[in-house]
Amino acid sequence: MKSELKKMQKVLSPDYPEGSAGQKEDEEVLDGEDEEQRRSSREAFLKITLNLLRRMKQEELADCLQSKTSAAVCQHELKSNLKKKFQCVFEGISKAGNPTLLNQIYTELYITEGGTAEVNEEHEVRQIETASRKPHRPETPIRQEDLFKASSGGEEPIRTVMTKGVAGVGKTVLTQKFTLDWAEDKANQDIQFTFPFTFRELNVLKEKKFSLVELVHHFFTETREAAICRFEEFPVVFIFDGLDECRLPLDFHNNEVLTDVTESTSVDVLLTNLFRGNMLPCARLWITTRPAAANQIPPDCVGLVTEVRGFTDPQKEDYFGKRFRDEEQASRIISHIKTSRSLHIMCHIPVFCWITATVLEDVLKTTEGGELPKTLTEMYIHFLVVQSKVKKVKYDGGAETDSHWSPESRKMTESLGKLAFDQLQKGNLIFYESDLTECGIDIRAASVYSGVFTQIFREERGLYQDQVFCFVHLSVQEFLAALHVHLTFINSGVNLMAEKQPRPKGLGWSKVLRPEPKLKHLYQSAVDKALQSPNGHLDLFLRFLLGLSLQSNQILLRGLLPQTGSSSRTNQETVQYIKKKISENDSPEKSINLFHCLNELNDGSLVEEIQQSLRSGRLSTDKLSPAQWSALVFILLSSGKDLEVFDLKKYSASEEALLRLLPVVKASNKAVYGYIIITKWV
Repeated sequence: MKSELKKMQKVLSPDYPEGSAGQKEDEEVLDGEDEEQRRSSREAFLKITLNLLRRMKQEELADCLQSKTSAAVCQHELKSNLKKKFQCVFEGISKAGNPTLLNQIYTELYITEGGTAEVNEEHEVRQIETASRKPHRPETPIRQEDLFKASSGGEEPIRTVMTKGVAGVGKTVLTQKFTLDWAEDKANQDIQFTFPFTFRELNVLKEKKFSLVELVHHFFTETREAAICRFEEFPVVFIFDGLDECRLPLDFHNNEVLTDVTESTSVDVLLTNLFRGNMLPCARLWITTRPAAANQIPPDCVGLVTEVRGFTDPQKEDYFGKRFRDEEQASRIISHIKTSRSLHIMCHIPVFCWITATVLEDVLKTTEGGELPKTLTEMYIHFLVVQSKVKKVKYDGGAETDSHWSPESRKMTESLGKLAFDQLQKGNLIFYESDLTECGIDIRAASVYSGVFTQIFREERGLYQDQVFCFVHLSVQEFLAALHVHLTFINSGVNLMAEKQPRPKGLGWSKVLRPEPKLKHLYQSAVDKALQSPNGHLDLFLRFLLGLSLQSNQILLRGLLPQTGSSSRTNQETVQYIKKKISENDSPEKSINLFHCLNELNDGSLVEEIQQSLRSGRLSTDKLSPAQWSALVFILLSSGKDLEVFDLKKYSASEEALLRLLPVVKASNKAVYGYIIITKWV
């Protein structure tokens, strides 16, 4: 009887291969009506079979057949809907009506096994910088379809995988590709159900109550229609994308223990119990996050930590080679990026490559033989100008030669700048209606901004939830935040970086002359605040703010940015203040961003001084000041070469040299210190 039941179950499955190969070819051209008729026939056959089994008093077999058949039908519907949802993506930006097939543009991302779920208290640009200079070490690459097959060093199968990666590196696209491959029957066919969630959508349910089954039914209605109320008997994967965007408490210490998947509670309690393994211990979980939020999940709840790396150097060249068909043009751009360490580092992020390509394409088209942007501030100013130009021509019907900054676009930029700064202070990368209201932006205005400045500000919608807004990348938010702080000071004299400074209620765009020394105080207080940040969240913001002080950059923003009359004296005083901070800072690692700040201010005197000594072979480490030690570290780390073996004897074998050059030692594969060879740093 059981073998007969299995045959019936196969026949009733939506994936059952009906007929011969020739019949299957004919089946491919079935229209929707034929497909519906076939499904109706299956349903009728199922009802007859179930009725027959129950008349034969085979209740257990009837229940089993009904359950398994419902699951197969549900899986078929779920795969069909997930295919529709994930087969198209928008590269870099949200372009309504202009989607790209994911399978056409997907580039295999490099996922490595290893690392911990501990927090990394560095700005993400610093983490990219660190990764970019790491020598080639033996690492375990993992294909996304093999995530749960990777070895965790033990015999037990991996239940929970955490994948870390900086903003814009491609974590979300990775989860979409995993889901699409499953839905298209290309990988992981041992999985019965894949349920992809995002924390953006879960945040909106913060005040509501669900059971785990109800939560799945809410997002994946196919399961409700199939009346599937338990998942213990099925191989299931839950994907939770964007832990860093989570606004739920995730209180693992105080939340109640819950094991019943049908009991209603808050979404927060559901998630902590699912992550703990109290619910569905056999389910597999995949969580993606930016590094700074990794510690929100206790390490004992994570079986494997993986990391998504950005573009390798060959991938960068490949990207720009594809983007610019003119080989000479592509070669010039690639060479230019290599000459700017800041730009070269940022191009590890795919989204930044797209921003860079957008800017350089416009610069090459509009200024023949002109200089290409060398600093991050220049690059992002050009990016903002390009978007303003697009708005003027595309939406306002203006000419490319017209002034890019209309009163409306200035107001938009002002509003987005305030939003960027306020939310950066809170550590938010995504914004809901309540966040917009706090910044004086209503939901309709936000939708207009996202429709006009599509390459800066993005609107997304969940399955059933309200709109969610975000900037196209964290660095764009940091740039606009710096622009807001600069404009606020120029227009009202208010230093937003000062402690306990009241915020202005309304800001105009008219120029208000202020005593010049106050501008110096703005930059100094920004330097102090950035150095005090425990996680370096203001590092890139500071670079942008100082870059905006240059007259050459203010000229690029003519029409938006009032000229400050900032003199070279003000900039020189800022340079001296930064050098003083470098001397006072005991940690060379924390000083590295200050050297990047000096680059934005076009001052390389401290670095050039050490470079001359290195070139002449007259560098005496016995007489180096703390600032000069930091400059030496910056030079060695910025060389762009793999530090395969770092010999401390070339500089000094003293304990002070080891401590001062520790960042370089950590970045090298092997360091020689006297008679000791250091081969591993953690």
